[in-house]
Amino acid sequence: MKVQIGLSEAARSTVVEILNTRLADEYVLYTKTRNFHWNVTGPNFHALHAFFEAQYVQLEEFVDQLAERVRQLGGRAAGTLAEFAKATRLKESPKARPDAAGMLQALLSDHEAVARLLREDIATVEKTGDEGTTDFLTGLLEAHEKMAWMLRAHLEG
Repeated sequence: MKVQIGLSEAARSTVVEILNTRLADEYVLYTKTRNFHWNVTGPNFHALHAFFEAQYVQLEEFVDQLAERVRQLGGRAAGTLAEFAKATRLKESPKARPDAAGMLQALLSDHEAVARLLREDIATVEKTGDEGTTDFLTGLLEAHEKMAWMLRAHLEG
């Protein structure tokens, strides 16, 4: 069925592509955070285990919201690990076994990268006239900035 929400097919296609790339980035960051939740050790184990869990729960919600936004625009949401691996702009280090501080630093670097990428995505989406997605991505930007701040606070202590 044709989507008639006031955006051209070209605009929706551009936005769907950006959202699917963002979906891949969020899924990779979700997976990395979950991995660190499972594998953190050391004197701050309990606090970091719970902290990582709170972050991955929030990231999981972002993943769902992004996929639903893609569908609202009439697109197909990426949903396989192969699609995510191909589309993500984040780097994984599968053989790395960082200590707790290394985990915090890796996640901080990723959240800061996501914030920078979101600013670029927002600028592109604004040009399509899709205010709904612009607003949605701005909310994600604010959330990632807050998550980065919390990670930075752990590292500064």
